[in-house]
Amino acid sequence: MPEFRARRLLLVGTGAIAAMNLPSWLTWLATSYRELEVRLVLTSSAERFVSRHALSVLMRGEVGVDRWPDEPRPEAAHVELAEWSDAIAVYPACMNYVSRLALGLADTPTLLALQCTAAPIGIAPSLPPGALDNPIFRAHLDTLASRPNVVIAPTVPARSATTGRSDAAGSSPLWTLLELIEGLRASLAAPSAEVV
Repeated sequence: MPEFRARRLLLVGTGAIAAMNLPSWLTWLATSYRELEVRLVLTSSAERFVSRHALSVLMRGEVGVDRWPDEPRPEAAHVELAEWSDAIAVYPACMNYVSRLALGLADTPTLLALQCTAAPIGIAPSLPPGALDNPIFRAHLDTLASRPNVVIAPTVPARSATTGRSDAAGSSPLWTLLELIEGLRASLAAPSAEVV
């Protein structure tokens, strides 16, 4: 279990089929990091693969949805998420979410929060066959990796649920992403040398 010193982790689950593993990862987080506060927000597409109701039982609290509220609220959802988080993990990160984030889009609360936060952000892509060969998507990954507060976890070979072949690019284990986020947290917190 890697060291992880963040106190508050925002976990964003997106519409990759690997979202179905979020219950297991939430159980692992609760067991491994007992002091860690976790807030989970699911995109609409993630809800096709996993139930907010089941996840709320594991979380012992509300699971957020990544859409603007219909009713007026006294606080802005994106500001609340950005200010609450010590660290952010997008796990799993589908191709659509990664692309929208790289393009600077901010049409949901989590996207706007991630565009505006200084907190370290870890992204664990979970991709269909051929996605890593797409030059536009590779450019999106490079754009995100160039941000000083973003780290991208390497993908791992995975079996495609559609083709049955091992030609998909799966998410790294969550502990790998947390280790990368912690390394980024440490480097962001280190005092920078002043040039005289």
